[in-house]
Amino acid sequence: MSNILGFPRIGKNRELKKVLESFWSGKSNEEELQQVAKDLRAKHWELQKELDFVCVNDFSLYDNVLDLAYALNAKPKRFKDLSGLEGYFAMARGHNVGVACEMTKWFNTNYHYVVPELSDEDNYKANANKIIKQYQEALSLGYKPKIQLIGLFTFFALSKITQGETKAIFDKLKKAYLELIEQITTLGEVMIEFSEPIFVKGLNVANNLESIYNSQMIECVYNEISQKGIKVIVSTFFEHSCELTEILLKTNIYGIGLDFVYGEKNKQSLEALAKSDKVLYAGVIDGRNIWITDLESKLALLDSINAFIPKERIVISSSCSLLHLPFSKEGEDNIESEILSWFSFAKEKIAELKTLELVFKGEKAAKQSLEENAKTILSRKNSLKTNNQKIRNRIQQNTLKQRNMNFKERLELQKNALNLPILPTTTIGSFPQTPELRALRLDYKKGNIDKATYEKGIKEYIKDCVAFQESIGIDVLVHGEPERNDMVEYFGEQLEGFVFSSNAWVQSYGSRCVKPPIIYGDVERKNPMTIEWITFAQSLTKKVMKGMLTGPVTILNWSFVRDDLPRHLVCEQISLAIADEIDDLQKAGISIIQVDEAAFKEGYPLRKENIKEYEKWALECFKTSTAIASPQTQIHTHMCYSEFNDIIKTIEALDADVISIETARSGNELLKVFKEVGYTHEVGPGVYDIHSPRIPNTEEIKKQIQALLEVLPKEQLWINPDCGLKTRKWEEVKPSLKNMVEAVKVIRNS
Repeated sequence: MSNILGFPRIGKNRELKKVLESFWSGKSNEEELQQVAKDLRAKHWELQKELDFVCVNDFSLYDNVLDLAYALNAKPKRFKDLSGLEGYFAMARGHNVGVACEMTKWFNTNYHYVVPELSDEDNYKANANKIIKQYQEALSLGYKPKIQLIGLFTFFALSKITQGETKAIFDKLKKAYLELIEQITTLGEVMIEFSEPIFVKGLNVANNLESIYNSQMIECVYNEISQKGIKVIVSTFFEHSCELTEILLKTNIYGIGLDFVYGEKNKQSLEALAKSDKVLYAGVIDGRNIWITDLESKLALLDSINAFIPKERIVISSSCSLLHLPFSKEGEDNIESEILSWFSFAKEKIAELKTLELVFKGEKAAKQSLEENAKTILSRKNSLKTNNQKIRNRIQQNTLKQRNMNFKERLELQKNALNLPILPTTTIGSFPQTPELRALRLDYKKGNIDKATYEKGIKEYIKDCVAFQESIGIDVLVHGEPERNDMVEYFGEQLEGFVFSSNAWVQSYGSRCVKPPIIYGDVERKNPMTIEWITFAQSLTKKVMKGMLTGPVTILNWSFVRDDLPRHLVCEQISLAIADEIDDLQKAGISIIQVDEAAFKEGYPLRKENIKEYEKWALECFKTSTAIASPQTQIHTHMCYSEFNDIIKTIEALDADVISIETARSGNELLKVFKEVGYTHEVGPGVYDIHSPRIPNTEEIKKQIQALLEVLPKEQLWINPDCGLKTRKWEEVKPSLKNMVEAVKVIRNS
């Protein structure tokens, strides 16, 4: 048997993204939105028809965690009067009745989930209509459905308690969750795969709530669910979950799903699994990376599992949902055929699963596919495209790994050189990516316009950005990044060792999609990447122009990274490329350079025992990239979607002169930790939420700044939005930034 835990939902050609944005702008109605969603589900189930079951309820109009919150009526009080899609999207995107719920990363991936807000005032009530409807939809098309559902413990652990006693809220939520299962049982005997990835962190990860996250409670919940006549599979992914497996073996569930790609220690549970009657859903196909599977090595892994567990109790599975992969590599004609042969996207992963299943069962017809796979694996290993000794020698010979003056001394030099006012204002870097701008880049890429026409259009945009910023009085300007399609892709396109797809989009959140670079070989910068545009922007103003770069750790974490070389070695190569760019920028007269590390925390291991190793090399890579900066060059960095309590010392060790962070949806919760540890460097907390179309007024931003001043002194603070502005429209950006600057003026004069 073969199994996946979910499929990408955005569509082969981003159909869901397009209809969502059309719906939000009022250009299409709910019926049209739902029809596109229904058509996509049917197409995705057709691709899964060779598997034993198709996944149901993995599809979402925005986010699966949000879906479950809505199904349990876990709506924040400010949205209680909103219903249907209005209420659903209000929680995700904000509404005139209140700001949206927070978003944060789904474990250590680049997918963002909407954080549920729970309170003792809530009246949780189950509504399984969406799940039931999609199940019946699949049945009507002739498929055997398997329901994918986020587990109760994971949902609760990822939620935010806004008011009340935690255990009491959990008990109320558990009752509604079990009611949801009860409603699903009206479908008859169904199979539900419960995702419980929270337990890959261990049993004591959720604020040490022993009364919830313990053997007795877990056994109780899953035994009660099993008694409802459901075939229950409990799956974890992204790491090992040996502690949970030990508990689940005492329950009456049908199967246990384990990740053997990123959780090698799950092998330690095989002996105990063998003594049980549980079916093992063995996650051996990587659901997070795009490299072709080495089927011979996976067969060896399955044979080692089979040494404990009979084949009839082994289901070959993806390690996690395929949500994190592009749809298919079909049509990627711009990628060299040799390199393309090394890739396997979501559609191809399903084919690999099926081949692996057939060979594991001993069917000779699949042997040819196995032989072809082995040839491809060998060609990649031996290709000159994956090995560059010159680059590897430079890594070994590099000795410049940190700045040569401490922060306090640098700060004095920078303040004298920059001469900025108290509470300096700036933005995170990007400005709106208008349809005209996107069309300009696309026309140039397709050869419809020449280089001169393209450059003229980009420079006109930069001129407008600079003029606007000067007109409203922003202190440190940016060029707006009109030449950049994406903060990682732009740099990857100019680095050796990267390749780019035409349509390999991956959902980041809601309708937001990214097309991650693919690192297939050794990385090197051949030519300057940003000098032309940033120095042009600086020539237009006497104010300070900030250079904008993406940091090495973020480039790594937001790329599909080669799996034939340790990640830290790949990151070291990228860090030297960024160092070369910083040196060129400062030599060109750029005195502030922002090296964004938005995804720094995203790469953190899920197990505490593995954190030190990651922090060590990630810190070294950032510091290597900025070590070339002179003391007078002010280095900024930006981090988003992060809870900093557990890594504040690491942030300090980055030794960036200024860090900007997202705090608009979190009040001062994130900022307080900077005060508690005595953080000495400068901080730019986001004073308004750029993920919402809301335009904050001056008074609102003024209150936000005053709240910040209660935590940190004005000499330490910068004022900025909480992230880049590329996804917003000019009619939202202009008044918001104007109000931000006006609010700062009021504070300065008070």
